[in-house]
Amino acid sequence: MTIAPTVRLLWHPRIIGLDNVPKTGPAILASNHQSVLDSVMMGAISPRNVYFLAKDQYFRGPGLRGLALRNIMYGLNQIPVDRSGGRASLLALDAALPILRAGHVLGIFPEGTRSTDGRLYRGRPGVAKLALDAPAPIIPVGLMGFDQVMPVGRSLPKLGPKVEVRIGEPLDLSQWQGGGEVDSRALREVTLKLMNAIQQLTGQEYVGRYAPKRPDQIAEPEA
Repeated sequence: MTIAPTVRLLWHPRIIGLDNVPKTGPAILASNHQSVLDSVMMGAISPRNVYFLAKDQYFRGPGLRGLALRNIMYGLNQIPVDRSGGRASLLALDAALPILRAGHVLGIFPEGTRSTDGRLYRGRPGVAKLALDAPAPIIPVGLMGFDQVMPVGRSLPKLGPKVEVRIGEPLDLSQWQGGGEVDSRALREVTLKLMNAIQQLTGQEYVGRYAPKRPDQIAEPEA
């Protein structure tokens, strides 16, 4: 049994707005982020393959266990990148451009890390830059209930919590497109528009600062 049918069988996610995912061409699914299962769910409910950027350490484990994890990560369309922070994080985002320019769907979490308190934090500008550089439409996504399925710190998911995926309409980016080089103001405006759209889908309290990183966390790319 593959991952997608298993996820649907175990949690029966309610899905709203699936028609908003374009049938062809590049697209960015930009979601809130509360659980390690979020990327699995986005891939499971999408009618198209969804690619994600993952820490390269997951692909470098030794022995049979490392081999098994690598196979799982590749099976989930996870692309290994250096997510150690700084310039490496910026280059990690560059690795996403070929995916979009090849006409694929990219899944990304604009908060940059999981929220540990259920609130929606300020988005990082990398999503906007990717969308305008590719170019590709941004589709806001709201994942509901997965913080109960597998909260931060839990090693195994729980069965029972109700989960829901809400997919919004693609953002209208026309006012920022076709004007040459994109400046920082445009990136901030697109990012705010995106986070407002996600907040409307989820109803989360919005926090106008970046999500704090956990003490044990390796830096993630500033999407």
